[in-house]
Amino acid sequence: MSEREQMNIVVVGHVDHGKSTVIGRLLADTNSLPQGKLEQVRELCRRTAKPFEYAFLLDALKDEQAQGITIDTARCFFKSEQRDYIIIDAPGHLEFLKNMITGAARAEAALLVIDAHEGIRENSRRHGYLLAMLGIKHVAILVNKMDLADFKPEVFASICREYREFLKQVNLEPREFIPISARDGENIMLKSARMPWYSGPTVLEQLDAFPKAAEKEQLPFRFPVQDIYKFTENQDDRRIFAGTIETGSVKAGDEVVFLPSHKKSRIQSIEGFNTPACQEIGAGWATGFTLTEQIYIRPGEMMAKAGEPQPLVGTRFRVAVFWLGRAPLIRGRKYKLKLASAHTTVQLAEVSRVLNASDLSFTTEQPQVDRHDVAECILETTKPVAFDVAQALAGTSRFVLVDHYEIAGGGIILRSDDGGESSLETHIRLREERWERGAVLESERLARFGHRSKFILFTGPPGVGKRRLAKALEQRLFQKHYLAYYLGISSLSSGLDADVASSSEDKEEQLRRLGELARILTGAGHLFITTLDHADAYDIAILQTLNTPYEILVVNVGDSADTELKADLQFQVGEDLDQSLEKICTLLQQMDVLRDYSI
Repeated sequence: MSEREQMNIVVVGHVDHGKSTVIGRLLADTNSLPQGKLEQVRELCRRTAKPFEYAFLLDALKDEQAQGITIDTARCFFKSEQRDYIIIDAPGHLEFLKNMITGAARAEAALLVIDAHEGIRENSRRHGYLLAMLGIKHVAILVNKMDLADFKPEVFASICREYREFLKQVNLEPREFIPISARDGENIMLKSARMPWYSGPTVLEQLDAFPKAAEKEQLPFRFPVQDIYKFTENQDDRRIFAGTIETGSVKAGDEVVFLPSHKKSRIQSIEGFNTPACQEIGAGWATGFTLTEQIYIRPGEMMAKAGEPQPLVGTRFRVAVFWLGRAPLIRGRKYKLKLASAHTTVQLAEVSRVLNASDLSFTTEQPQVDRHDVAECILETTKPVAFDVAQALAGTSRFVLVDHYEIAGGGIILRSDDGGESSLETHIRLREERWERGAVLESERLARFGHRSKFILFTGPPGVGKRRLAKALEQRLFQKHYLAYYLGISSLSSGLDADVASSSEDKEEQLRRLGELARILTGAGHLFITTLDHADAYDIAILQTLNTPYEILVVNVGDSADTELKADLQFQVGEDLDQSLEKICTLLQQMDVLRDYSI
């Protein structure tokens, strides 16, 4: 016997418009309640002198019953003749919008409830926009409490007309508008005799008519890498790339590519804790992989299958965003972006348009995104990230924005937007235009010091001796009467939050400070020397841009984790110190940095 089809449905709408009542009625009318539950709630209402409400079947939390509002997403189950449903009651109150989004993000289809008597409210519009933004295409609008409107068709028609016009602006085409009275069961499971003018489906018929979304395993393979584990005990030398498969499937022997690094390998084995060995695995499983060719990547990369449609890679993308932060989303401020398993710093580059939920209009003049606004914007990350667009793969297009350790917003990526000048390039251009130079010429500094300026960066893993080499270079150059200065990058951490000392924000702020300092010291004619653990090609590119118009000399010590890193000099761990120093100084002489250097 084949398994019955299952579908996730979310019910949304403004507070008190009857979402929970709709669900309670569906549960009762389809005989999906636990035995005695309906009688139990009726008795509770009798003892507490409350009128019975079908919504109480959903409100399991005590404070929900006391306040009369749903404050968290409640999940329940019922069956029709066609399929099984997991239905999510999402909160409608403005302050619990974040909870509503959490529930809606798991849904394949949606019912949006509007009170016929109260009409379309701001949250009705917000929820409609958010459903469109989350990529939920199968939506039915339930015009509830038609009994309070005397079941008049003109009231229903007016709401349909107004709300359909709004939904067109957010590119959402509802499947059906259904007039109902959830309290009385009108048009919930059976056709209503009190609304003979309506010939469309009932709520249950419309739910059964929603097409089932394609199974996640049928979509292109996406595996956000959460961590890499290295085993050493009992001669176990496995490196396991761990995470949860978002979509698709993969088997041992498949060629895979990691993005944004573009590194490739093949699946050697599929790993799990206390699970039998398997040769193939698909969407929804938390698992790990070993590879035939050992590569070095960082958590946050996206594994895809070679030969399938690949994720996009970029630093700028156009997004639909909802903002829930106490402070507005503003340009130039740094936020944390969480996209799949990637965590990186992001900033608002441009506000394209903001929805005014009160009058259905969009404004293009607003410089920021205020609390509870929904908007179309361009975001920009410091480093490239891998992502999909919402129309292709919803799960890996969704992101959240964190401000001051709190989730303050989120949305979906609409498309890549790599055209135009980046925020960093704009900063450098304006900085150089405003740079006030002194009267001493570069040629005069060369004549005085006997060398040109240079930013010399030593990188590699910790503990390979690069700091010892960098400080020895400073000493060698100083002994030759050159203007050399070493500064450890830890000296630039003053003022940074100690609790996030190892976070991506901290490292990016250190890079920014280091690049700006290098620009000053190289502009002053110095040979500026420092070290940076595990610098990759993107780090070097950022420092090079910040050090404009001067260049960087990169010395790598030990094995680099980034095969794209192009070092000017490469040293192995344990090489002779004096010989290494001579190689560096000889290269500086060949580059016309040192004019009169001699051994």
